[in-house]
Amino acid sequence: MAATSKLAEISSQDLQRLTAEAKQEAAPSSMKILWQEFKADRPALISLIIVVGFILFVMIAPLFIDNSEMMTTNIMAYLTPPGEDGFLLGADANGRSIAMQLIVGSRNSIGIAIGLTVISSTVGIAWGLISGYFGGYIDWGMQRVYDFMMMLPMTMMIIVLVTIINDYNSVTLTLIFSTFYWMGTSRLIRSRTLAETKKDYVSASITSDTKSWKIIFREVMPNISSLIIVDTTLSFAENIGVETGLSYLGFGLPSNTPSLGTLIANANDPNNITQYWWTWLPAAIEIIILCLSISYIGQVMSRAANASQRRAGK
Repeated sequence: MAATSKLAEISSQDLQRLTAEAKQEAAPSSMKILWQEFKADRPALISLIIVVGFILFVMIAPLFIDNSEMMTTNIMAYLTPPGEDGFLLGADANGRSIAMQLIVGSRNSIGIAIGLTVISSTVGIAWGLISGYFGGYIDWGMQRVYDFMMMLPMTMMIIVLVTIINDYNSVTLTLIFSTFYWMGTSRLIRSRTLAETKKDYVSASITSDTKSWKIIFREVMPNISSLIIVDTTLSFAENIGVETGLSYLGFGLPSNTPSLGTLIANANDPNNITQYWWTWLPAAIEIIILCLSISYIGQVMSRAANASQRRAGK
């Protein structure tokens, strides 16, 4: 009888193990869920192809463009219309190719947006998670820093820093932007983390003496991943406009460095708006398409994150 009972117990354990392995194999991976969501949403799939393909193009194509030659003034090509004299998108008032400036400028603007998104989102997420999880005096102190930063006139501070720094470049500009653009993310993540810390799984982990950093980054953060994804993608779209807006005002990248903002700044001249539209319109259309595409991609990634969390909870 004892041998039979032991055999039954072993068989039961093997059955449970095989069942668990079968469920694990049957459950689709996060990447598979994400791909299924993109296939089910045709506009988002097209947006993904556009964004990925465009970013790869603007990161590789400038390697074959001579910047000094591109920015050389050519009076003979003054405001050449698109399609004439070898200028695909025309030329500006200095006779420089709009198409080449658009390619190099897109790399500069998107590079700044990517760097700004990575730095500001990382700082904002970590700040919000730590502040919301610990609460008490730690939360109070961190929020006072947040309040102080919010009181500063952000745009004016950026303009002042850009003005007093000599020979700044895209890396310098990214770091200046990152000093101020983490705050919105931190407040959003903090409010969600405060709600998560009241749930049973956090109380159970604290009771079992799990280290705080493991609870924060291995338990709380994955459970708010959909919010993080949406905020990060929307921040990326917004950050493209940050550099563009300041360059349009003349406080972004130097005028001799192409960017989407410096191209759109050509619209400051009323004659360019009405007669020489090719000097600014391609850059404006590009920004609109990129921002809409990134928004579609963020929505699908959020749905995929929610689906993965539901499956993990079963």
